[in-house]
Amino acid sequence: MNQANVEKLVSKLKYNVKPRRQFKNPDGPEGRLHKLRKTLTALIKYERLELNYPKADETRGYVDQLIFEAIRHGPTHKETMDMANFWIIEKQLIHKLFKVLVPRYQNYTTSFTKLHKAPNVYPIGHYQRAILELRGNIYPKLEQFNPYERNLLHNILLDAAKKEYRMEKYKEIADNIKQ
Repeated sequence: MNQANVEKLVSKLKYNVKPRRQFKNPDGPEGRLHKLRKTLTALIKYERLELNYPKADETRGYVDQLIFEAIRHGPTHKETMDMANFWIIEKQLIHKLFKVLVPRYQNYTTSFTKLHKAPNVYPIGHYQRAILELRGNIYPKLEQFNPYERNLLHNILLDAAKKEYRMEKYKEIADNIKQ
């Protein structure tokens, strides 16, 4: 069987085929772990971060696992303390983990973090952005409520204004008919 000579076809392509983008860290796996540790520490410190989506998604798993182990075993368990000591760079935040976060999440049945997609930055909008936050933090909620719910104050005021406007128009129409 005859096969086409592919070498001649490839060189005549009009478009350059670029290699796929690879996420590499110059420090190797240790550098990647160090970045994850910094992100995890910042999340425990600030309780809400804006990141690239893949990094936020990966960090979320480590944060949930760390908090779960802290709830499960407590501060007296050696392996849990070693894990907290490894992942949390700022050592005063270990106390926050056990004294603030563990009591907050003691009765949770869902994950301890929320991951929201964020809008992209316009000129360099090819990176997916995300907001990673600990549940129950002090910041205002990011979820959008239903603005069309009837019992919200602005909807009640708008309905009253519409009713008043209609009543004025009906009165004008009735006065025009009488004349």
